[in-house]
Amino acid sequence: MSTLHRKPAVAGSFYPSENNAVEKYLTKGAGVKEKAKGIVVPHAGYIYSGKVAGLVYSEVEIPGKVILIGPNHTGMGAAVSVMDKGVWEILGNKIEIDTELAKKVLKYSSYAEADIQAHLQEHSLEVQLPFIIYSNSNIKFVPITMGVQSLAVIEDIGDALARAVEEDDEDILLVASSDMSHYISQKDAEYLDKMAIEKMELLDYKGLIEVVNEESISMCGAGPVAAVLKACKLLGSRSGKLVHYNTSAETSGDTLQVVGYAGMKIL
Repeated sequence: MSTLHRKPAVAGSFYPSENNAVEKYLTKGAGVKEKAKGIVVPHAGYIYSGKVAGLVYSEVEIPGKVILIGPNHTGMGAAVSVMDKGVWEILGNKIEIDTELAKKVLKYSSYAEADIQAHLQEHSLEVQLPFIIYSNSNIKFVPITMGVQSLAVIEDIGDALARAVEEDDEDILLVASSDMSHYISQKDAEYLDKMAIEKMELLDYKGLIEVVNEESISMCGAGPVAAVLKACKLLGSRSGKLVHYNTSAETSGDTLQVVGYAGMKIL
C-alpha cells in the first residue's frame, strides 16, 4: 500500500508558494530561542497574521517532534481527527507523520479517531508548517483537528496530549492554532480578546471556555488552545506569556470588521 501524500490545500493563497515564504515574518538575530512546551499561533493569511506567528516562531525552539492541533473549518471528517500516517507536502518538503506518537494520542483519548478527511482541505494546521520547517526541516509531526469544543472533549484531549508527551523520550512542541475575535470592531475585539488572553496566560483552560461562551467571543480555536493549556499545565508549565497581539486592521486599515491574532508561548 502506497504512503498517503497530503497535498497543499492553501499554498499560494494563505501563504506564498515559495521556499522563503516565512522569512520576512521572522525576527533576525532574536537571540537565544527558548524551549517551550506549547505555543498558540494564528492561522489567517500571512499578510494578516504572519507578523504574530513569526514573532512566536522567532522566540521558540522547534524540536524534532511537533503536535499540531487546530479547529476544523470544513466540517469534513471525524469530530476529533488524528491523521496517523502518511506525509504532508509543503513547499517542496515532505513531512512525515509520527505514527507512533499519533497512536499514543489515539490510545489515551476517548474521543479522537484516526481520520484523513478532516485534514485534506483544512488550513489551520497547514499554515504553521512553513514556519516550522524553516526552523527545523527534519521534524515529524501529528496533525489533530477539533470540530467539537466541549469541556469534556477538551479535558480528554488535554490529558491524552500530556500522556503521549510524557511517554516519549524526545522533546515535543504542542502547537495550538487559533485566531481570536472575528468580524467585529477593533475596539470590541481588543476588549474581548484581552479577557480570553488573560485566561490563557494563567493556563486556565476552564476559564477560557467560560469567558468565550459567556461573552460570545468568536475565537475559532478555543478548544484546541484550551486542550494545549491543560496539557502544558499537566506537564509542569505555570503560565503563558503573550508574545504579540494585533488585528487585521494593521494590514487592511479597516477598524470596523477585524479579526484578532494572539501569539503566546508556554514554557
